[in-house]
Amino acid sequence: MGTGLAKIFHKALIGVGSNVGNRVGTCCAAIEEIRNHPDMEESKISPFYETVPVGVTDQAPFINLVIEMRTALSPPDLLGTLKSMEKKLGRIQRYRWGPREIDLDILLYEDTVISTDNLVIPHPEMHKRAFVLVPACDIAGDWQHPALNQTLHDLLNVLSREGVTPYRGPVPCV
Repeated sequence: MGTGLAKIFHKALIGVGSNVGNRVGTCCAAIEEIRNHPDMEESKISPFYETVPVGVTDQAPFINLVIEMRTALSPPDLLGTLKSMEKKLGRIQRYRWGPREIDLDILLYEDTVISTDNLVIPHPEMHKRAFVLVPACDIAGDWQHPALNQTLHDLLNVLSREGVTPYRGPVPCV
């Protein structure tokens, strides 16, 4: 007979990106970290996309994807866990919008809206970024953005998809 309480899981969307080193391999390693975490369950993984950098454009193209998951972690704990995973996978902190070995962002956490110094959910830029919305719509296009009250499909429909192309190489982890 178990003595622990049943975990309560919440749905979240996580953005994954890399443009330094073995981009696909590092994204796959991040997926494995999530799969192996006791308080996270990956539900769906979008296709991988190769994307042009945004913000600081003089850098290598990114690999981007989105993971739909269930998690027993609170939003702040999920953020801390994702940042720990980034560090474990070799992320070096550089300048804003600069190169990244791995980037793991909470895009949505059910219908939660949070705005603190350390955590903003929904991700404050997601509705402006095709490199986030294209893969998100592949697996969760009907999700509602809780602050804008539009589906992810509706948000994507007003953006250009230029610079977001399906990755054609091998993806060993999906």
